[in-house]
Amino acid sequence: MTTERTASTPRVDPGTLTGERAALEEWLDFHRATLALKCEGLDDAQLRTASAPPSDLNLLGLVRHMAEVERGWFRRTLAGEDAGWIYCTEQDMDRDIHATEDDTWEEAYATWQDEIARARANAAGRGLDDVGTGKHRSGQTYNLRWIYLHMIEEYARHNGHADLIRERIDGATGD
Repeated sequence: MTTERTASTPRVDPGTLTGERAALEEWLDFHRATLALKCEGLDDAQLRTASAPPSDLNLLGLVRHMAEVERGWFRRTLAGEDAGWIYCTEQDMDRDIHATEDDTWEEAYATWQDEIARARANAAGRGLDDVGTGKHRSGQTYNLRWIYLHMIEEYARHNGHADLIRERIDGATGD
């Protein structure tokens, strides 16, 4: 039996007069919290529901995907860590999205939050112009500013998906 889930992090509106670094971090945190809110109140079965066929995109898969994305940009690309895939495999590079009945919110949420904490730790003490010590799978290097902007874009895009998925599941709408 599964129970409804709630988000443990409240969403805080970004400041309107903050500096560049604070604005980037606040907007990224806002979008992280938005994804958690889109999952709030749903059980595991609902979170695994692909509600817009033929796509198999689901809310649990989006959370797992964002854990992979956080890891890729902040651990591998920024910090140069040898951090392997969490969910994806050579056989299924979309395994993060392909949630099964064995995949749970508790595990996905804990993993995602751990990756967010590691992302914050890896970004702390670096300037926005600091170039990562690792390389992206494209072979390119990126500075922290670019990574922050890309992460905001990535979350914003997927939060749009989450809006549609959630509305199809139970009619819930909101920002």
